[in-house]
Amino acid sequence: MFVLWHEEEERVMRKEISAGGVVFRSIGGRLEIQLILDRYGKISMAKGKMEPGETVEQTALREIEEETGIIGSIISPVDIIKYTYNHPIHGQVQKEVHYYLVEAVGGSHRPQVEEISGVAWYEPREAWLRQDQNGYDNNDRIVRKGLSLLGIEV
Repeated sequence: MFVLWHEEEERVMRKEISAGGVVFRSIGGRLEIQLILDRYGKISMAKGKMEPGETVEQTALREIEEETGIIGSIISPVDIIKYTYNHPIHGQVQKEVHYYLVEAVGGSHRPQVEEISGVAWYEPREAWLRQDQNGYDNNDRIVRKGLSLLGIEV
């Protein structure tokens, strides 16, 4: 009986939760979207792993500030991406990334060079074009839904 339980336990995948955001600001009535260039040279959005005792919302805001220097305020949820990846130590890991629409309310851009290569603001359609051309495929719907929540269809 113990062996059977142990075998079942081995099949349970580790779960990892991350959070981040589609960050925007309005400057002189012009909307801008924040995108990062990750350490692999791909367009993305700031995100990171949840720490013990945090909510996913707290994780999103902390990661955005740590990676980009921007202080944000959550406007609404955008979506959740779920996938499985192979971790070198833990094996198969179920990953969930929770994304929020986040308004920039303070701070200033400074990329966390240990995590990302760059960060910049873009006009919404330019942000979509950059995502479409050099972003991760699973982020397409996140950027599209984030822009839609801002009244911009792409």
